[in-house]
Amino acid sequence: MCPKPNAGARARLFCLPFAGSGASIYHGWPQAFPRDVEIRAVQLPGHESRTREPRISSASILAREIVGALGPYMDRPFALLGYSMGALLAFEVARELRRQGYPLPVGLFVAAMCAPQAPKVHPPLSYLPREEFVEQIRYYYQPADEAWNHPEFLEMFLPILRDDIAIVDTYDYENEPPLACPIDVYVGTDDRGTPLAAAEAWRHQTSAEFELAVFPGGHFFLHEALPQLQLRVRNRINRLIGERN
Repeated sequence: MCPKPNAGARARLFCLPFAGSGASIYHGWPQAFPRDVEIRAVQLPGHESRTREPRISSASILAREIVGALGPYMDRPFALLGYSMGALLAFEVARELRRQGYPLPVGLFVAAMCAPQAPKVHPPLSYLPREEFVEQIRYYYQPADEAWNHPEFLEMFLPILRDDIAIVDTYDYENEPPLACPIDVYVGTDDRGTPLAAAEAWRHQTSAEFELAVFPGGHFFLHEALPQLQLRVRNRINRLIGERN
């Protein structure tokens, strides 16, 4: 999904959504970036405009599907950004690009997600009974959306969220060499699902630069600190692209 296509862009930022959401969460991002950075958001099967398609709860399968979809758009420098579940997918997409011999991103930006090799913070949630599932999601991820108090919303939303959480639950980390692209990690000060030590462990996944930025807020710190997050990503992309020229 591309809110503002630009055939003359000098770089692209591919964005992957958090669990239960879709490409629309990045709809307003082009306004925060210069026109020569084209924002393209990945719409996963079974989400929003692809609701009628079956959802996929495997990170490795999704990574291969995403790499196939990105093929026509890797004709210029690009970066990958993922939030929570999307961060895990972005990491696996980068590794799948390497496996298939494609160019690596100029940077990998991961937010609100533990390093893939770090011990899991909580046991699998996607298999829990409905009420316990909701309780645990609210504890670890602290969603602020008032819609969580409406049964009609939960009836429609929870199956999607459960399938997406299963992507993280069933993820089986395989040891591979670190990526040769910089990794930037963003984490909230009060994120119960992403302890600071587990976020810092991302440094072991890159042989290039590593940067960690801590923002005020919980798991969804982007609600409180979206402009600051966008500014950080924008400045980093400008620097990484400049270093290639």
